[in-house]
Amino acid sequence: MNIETLVLLAETYSAHTSLKLSTVSTYIRNDGKFFDNLKYKRAGCTLKTANQIVDWFDQRWPADLEWPSTLNRPSDTGAAV
Repeated sequence: MNIETLVLLAETYSAHTSLKLSTVSTYIRNDGKFFDNLKYKRAGCTLKTANQIVDWFDQRWPADLEWPSTLNRPSDTGAAV
């Protein structure tokens, strides 16, 4: 897992749900600029935070949206990310 993967999840989810990326950032991290800061390399995050983000998406991912193939989905594999 890397920063690009987290941003991909956020942007894919955002586009599919018609939510602004800043709204998704606020829902997940209570910081509207979180994913923009990751995307533009103004900030990073810990592995613990990254895992929490993936878990958040895994629990809320729309049924009609395919999970990105570049990332194992925790609920499908039963394995840690």
